[in-house]
Amino acid sequence: MSTTKGWEKVKAAEAAKGINPIFDLVTSKPQGLLGEKSSKKLIDLSLGDPTLYGNFDLSPKVTEAVNQALESKKCNGYLPAAGKMEARKAVADRYSGGYCKLDYTDVFLTSGGCGAIDLAISVLANRGDNVLIPRPGFTMYKTAAMVRGVEHKMYNLLADRKWEVDLEQLESLIDSRTRAVLINNPSNPCGSNFSKEHLLDILALCEKYHIPVITDEIYHGMVFTGEVFYPLSTISESVPVLTVGGLAKQYLVPGWRVGWVTLHDPLKVFSPIKKGLSSLSDMLITVTSFIQKAIPAILDPSNVTEEFHADVRSRLEQHATICEQRLNSIPGLKAATKPQGSMYVMGLVDYSKFRPEVADYFSFFHALKHEENVSILPGDLFDFPDSFRFVITPPPELLNEAFDRIHAFCTRHLL
Repeated sequence: MSTTKGWEKVKAAEAAKGINPIFDLVTSKPQGLLGEKSSKKLIDLSLGDPTLYGNFDLSPKVTEAVNQALESKKCNGYLPAAGKMEARKAVADRYSGGYCKLDYTDVFLTSGGCGAIDLAISVLANRGDNVLIPRPGFTMYKTAAMVRGVEHKMYNLLADRKWEVDLEQLESLIDSRTRAVLINNPSNPCGSNFSKEHLLDILALCEKYHIPVITDEIYHGMVFTGEVFYPLSTISESVPVLTVGGLAKQYLVPGWRVGWVTLHDPLKVFSPIKKGLSSLSDMLITVTSFIQKAIPAILDPSNVTEEFHADVRSRLEQHATICEQRLNSIPGLKAATKPQGSMYVMGLVDYSKFRPEVADYFSFFHALKHEENVSILPGDLFDFPDSFRFVITPPPELLNEAFDRIHAFCTRHLL
């Protein structure tokens, strides 16, 4: 007769302990919800997918490029692990500038931005090393470090200074096992954009301690009126930079999972890292072949023009303004700062103004979803309590309806 005896030694590997706090919250089962369950249609302000409601559509030139790649019948086979040379060269050409002079060997294609984050951390840090990541910050940074046995230390972003890095506190975290400082600009979840001066201050600190930078620039160039985006590699004269990028947000195709890591090595000290990126790429899933064939046409600015990108930025800014104004009109909530870019607005919540049944992030999230069918993510998931992240991409009429519901909910639960 079969028995379970002896099978207790079979355990999940350490890598399987990685968590996705967003998924954990969304799938959690709350107890004792008091209000009446809403029959209204869900308005999702939690998922950072600009395509969700159909109001942000990709350029027809992108569709055309992919169709031509498929119809060519020349991209159905395997490709080099780091990516097709022509695709890598297109990325190198598109994102070179200033001090950053890339060639195709400096580009490594990955399965989306998250794949790029994993690759960048993996190539720089061993078990027991540490990387410095932002608070608040994208959840994947912490998860990618944890599954590799890499410690993550969190440096603070200061809301009252437009989410700039607390450089003094960041410096206090550096030790002999620090292998990288990771920044995200423009920011998810903060909706912020660093000035050139602040980026140079970060680089100066990293140069002082000879620590490379991983910069997540998946929202490359997506900033609002009065803001200027500076790719970190273009202003780094000496500090090595691994840049995480991709098509997902700029080109409105997150489901295609097209990401990359680029290597900026101004002093030519990163040869082992370049070799490591190549070796790791051999073990990872990369971008599908027909998308790779289309990448040169997609990144050609004569196809997907600056006018297209400017229109997307303008509409996002209009949406961000709606969110900021509506947040500041709701009792117990307010916008953390004026949004500067990306696809998010951070709102602060004063739980002391609400009744006990919604006076913590878990209860507030589930009660709002239950009573008004609006989904927003608590800042606790980004290690920033007493806040929520609002995705700004739904159409204006849906944003206004969502904030009407949130206003009703907050009014109903005020002390």
